[in-house]
Amino acid sequence: MIRLRAFSLFASCFIASAVMANPAQQAFEQFVQTVSAAKGQFSQYTVGPQGKTNLAQTGDFAFARPGQFRWDIREPYAQLVLSDGVNVYQYDPDLSQVSVRAAGAAMGSSPAAILFGTGDMTQAFEVTPLPDQDGLSWFRAVPRQPDSGLNQLDIGMRAGNPARLLLLDGFGQTTQIDLSNIRAQSSFPPDTFQFKAPPKTDVIKLD
Repeated sequence: MIRLRAFSLFASCFIASAVMANPAQQAFEQFVQTVSAAKGQFSQYTVGPQGKTNLAQTGDFAFARPGQFRWDIREPYAQLVLSDGVNVYQYDPDLSQVSVRAAGAAMGSSPAAILFGTGDMTQAFEVTPLPDQDGLSWFRAVPRQPDSGLNQLDIGMRAGNPARLLLLDGFGQTTQIDLSNIRAQSSFPPDTFQFKAPPKTDVIKLD
């Protein structure tokens, strides 16, 4: 499951001067300012410090600013991370278990806060440009406060959309997330960002 502290898919507007901002920063700022809701697909995998790779995961995502998102892992096993803007739910249907945490505490300085929020990213992150690579323009966001869940996040932009995320956590693991088929939306059905625990689901509330 994508962990919110090391993912846990679109959000925080950062302000940078036109002189200092590189193309990737400018493209990301434009994306945040103009795309208030969207959906798409993702694939992700994690490589450990010894080079071990977990099973690739694929699925769908959707978001609506501020702070609402859903991250549906379809393969190889169904899992869901959902935020209604108040709480974040991590649901594992195989275990019949869901953990619930306040959205502010769960997102913090996570990739979810950068991609799905609406605040000024530079308040929580130091942002620097990176060289173009793999046909993408890049920038790096490093938490201003130490965070074992996220050491740095590199965001690669293509055609005005975030296309690849590289997350390095405090345990030496790197998670690559590729985003595709991003389509702006004017609205979503009311239940898109609501979670109702199925019967007999264990609910675990976290601080």
